[in-house]
Formats: sequence, C-alpha cells, structure tokens
Amino acid sequence: MDLAAHRIPRYQSAMMFQTYDKDRRAIGYWLLFMTGLVLLMVMVGGATRLTESGLSMVDWRPVTGTLPPLNEQAWQAEFSKYKTSPEYKLRNMGMSLGEFKGIFYWEWGHRLLGRLIGLFFFIPLVWFWMKGRIPDGYKPKLVALFILGGSQGLLGWYMVMSGLVDEPAVSHYRLASHLGLALFIMAALFWTALSLLNPTPERVERPLKMLTHLAMLVLVVQIVMGALVAGLKAGLIYNTWPNMGDTFVPEGLLALEPVWRNFMDNAVTVQFDHRIGAYLLSVITILVLWRGWGAGGRLRAAANVAAVLVAVQMLLGIMTLLLAVPVAWGTAHQGGGALVLLALVNLMHLQRKEMAR
Repeated sequence: MDLAAHRIPRYQSAMMFQTYDKDRRAIGYWLLFMTGLVLLMVMVGGATRLTESGLSMVDWRPVTGTLPPLNEQAWQAEFSKYKTSPEYKLRNMGMSLGEFKGIFYWEWGHRLLGRLIGLFFFIPLVWFWMKGRIPDGYKPKLVALFILGGSQGLLGWYMVMSGLVDEPAVSHYRLASHLGLALFIMAALFWTALSLLNPTPERVERPLKMLTHLAMLVLVVQIVMGALVAGLKAGLIYNTWPNMGDTFVPEGLLALEPVWRNFMDNAVTVQFDHRIGAYLLSVITILVLWRGWGAGGRLRAAANVAAVLVAVQMLLGIMTLLLAVPVAWGTAHQGGGALVLLALVNLMHLQRKEMAR
C-alpha cells in the first residue's frame, strides 16, 4: 500500500488547523461574553441585596414569571402576595404600591438576567454542538457549566425561601453559598475561555506559583467572609478605619459560645476577619507582583493587573465601610472582588503545567 497516497495534502491539513483554531476562538469569545454576563449578575445581585429588594417576589415561577405585572390588577395581585410575607408585616407595613414597585423591579430584573444568561448559554451551545464546532474534550465541560448555571437558580430560590418564613432576612449561610457558586461559575467560564484562546503556559518559578495559589486561597476565604458580612449586615457596625471603634481589636470579638460560632455568626468577628483577610491578601499580592516582575512577559502583565485590582478593591472596601455601605459603593465593592478573582484566575492559568487542549 502506498502510504503517501493516504496522507492529507499539506493545504488541506493547514485548512483543518485553521478551522480548528477558528472554532476555539469562537467558543472562547462566547465564553468570555458569558463571563461578563455573570459578573454583571453578581453586581446586580449585590444591588438587589443592598436595596433590600430580594424578598419582594414571594414565589418562584421559572417560566411564567418572566414578565412583570402588566396592568393595575396584576400589580395589586402581586402586592397582595407580598403583604403575606414577614418582610411586609415586620418591616414594610403600610408601604405604598409605588414603593413596592421600586423593590420589585430590582428582584425581577435580577431573575430576568438569570434567565437571559441561561438562554445565551444554551442556544449557542446547541448551535455549536449541531455544527460540530466544539473541540474535543470540551463538550462535558460545557454541559457541566450549564448544569451549574441551573443549580444556581435553584440555590437562589432556596436562599430566598429562608427569608419568607419567620424573619425578613435570608440565611447568611445560604447567601454565602449563592454568591460563592456564582463566582465559581464565573471563574470556570473564564478558565475555559482562556484554555481555548490562550492555551500556551508560561515558564514559571516555583515561588511565584506558590504565592499565586496562596493569594487565591486567601481570596476565597475573603469572598466567604464578605458574603457573611453582607448576610449579617456586619458592614453597618464599626464604620471606622483602621480601628474598630476605639481599638484595633474590638470588644465582643469572641462573645459567642462555643468559640467556633464567632467565625460564622458573630458580626463583630466576621467584620474583623474580613479586614485581616484584606491586609493579608494585599501583602501576598505585593509579593506576587515582585516575583511577577522578575518573571517578565505575560506573567508581569498579569501580576500588574492583579496588584492594581487588589489595591482598588482595598480602597473600595474602606470607603464602603466608612460610608456605612451605600448601594453604589457596596455594589462596586462586590464587583471589585469578582474582578480580583478573575485576575488571579488569569495568573494561575498562565502558570499551569501543560498546554491546554
């Protein structure tokens, strides 16, 4: 048999690789777009919480709840349902219909954006799949991302349910889980996009890699602490800096028994831990920047971005605290944390062991 006759001509081979690269770019840019949408969702979710709008819709209708009330009768029906909730009875008794609309639209917009994210993911996924344009090994990853997105919707409703029983406040544990899953999905989308668009890793020394992973570990703890601060409304106490009141270490730091509960349920301890985490992350990021500058190239650029975003996030956190958590500053601070996460994901992706396939 003449093996040469069965070889793919050079021009055909080049066309195959060109098509393969084109598919990787198309899906990679789509996933970057999805990353941006999830980032927007995180910020809208923060604004919804800060405007105390999250409990304005007391039921969950994934399909029929897409449109808001369209006439006066529908608005009155929606308002009547809200009047049965603990939030109305204990906090907003006597609220007007106009005031109700103000909080309703925040929560409705938050849920609508979640539905749109699902559509913007599902429809292109089906199209790329039917066209055979998904690179080898990426179908399971994309399906897993879609399932995670659906789970986030369920977790969101599970969180809201906790505020519709007795007290008009959602569980801070469920809030932390909801935010944590959203940021995990965002990071996974971004990592997958980078693997498609930027598959070649950089040569890196072990100290930089260890520092980057340490920064990510501290950031994950910071995100959890930040969610607990939000859930416990711990940002509304000790609105001073750098001290908490008159001292650096505040009174009531370990007031609960057993001691471990303070790190989850004590608003004073949670805010203190969040502050300490910010200082620690800043120091580690400076070390990452130092090592990144020595590495040069893309690692230096990525370390620069991470360092700038951590510095901005630190300033946002201080201002948010000093101003007693206004909606705009609190939303910016939540978005800033998400951007820091993306910056560290990018830095970690550059340092992976092998070329992404």
